[in-house]
Parts: sequence; structure tokens; C-alpha cells
Amino acid sequence: MNRISSKGLVLFLLVLFCLSPVLALRASSAPAADKVNINSASQAELEKLPRIGPKVATRILDYRKEHGPFKRVEDLMKVKGIGEKTFARLKDLVTVGIENQVK
Repeated sequence: MNRISSKGLVLFLLVLFCLSPVLALRASSAPAADKVNINSASQAELEKLPRIGPKVATRILDYRKEHGPFKRVEDLMKVKGIGEKTFARLKDLVTVGIENQVK
């Protein structure tokens, strides 16, 4: 019985080893459905993003109100308080929505 258990364990580890790159790739690239749409997100939704507190979330909403919808996610850097480092953390977590993307 011990032999069967060890064979099962070896098989499990082999499968896990083979699947780890696939699982890591899926985890690193969030699907668009999981991204926060910066053109429609509420204050609370924006505040869930890393490095976005109440003040910066308000600035994003104000920018959107004054300039219209963001055309590209890179336009977030036009908002005071979002520089290159903060944007680097956000870029894979946000979207402008398919209907607004500039190609």
C-alpha cells in the first residue's frame, strides 16, 4: 500500500510541475473582465487599486469629468499623483474599456 501511495504522490508532483508555468502565466495576466474600467469605476472601485487612496481616486474622477473618458490607460499619468512608478503597478489592473481603446 505504501508503494501505491508513493506512486500517486510522484504522479501528482509531476502533473503539478508541468502545470505550474501555465498557472503562473494565467495569474500574471488578468483578463479584461477582472480589470477596473477607469472610465466607469466608482470612487470605491478606484480606491481598491494599489497606491490609489481617496485623494487620487477623487482626482481621477475629476479628470474624467473635466476631460471626458480616458482614451488609453497611459492617460492615467496625466492625473496628479500618478507617476511612472504608480502607473507601472496599475497598468495590468486597469482598462479604458474596449469601446474606448485607441488602436
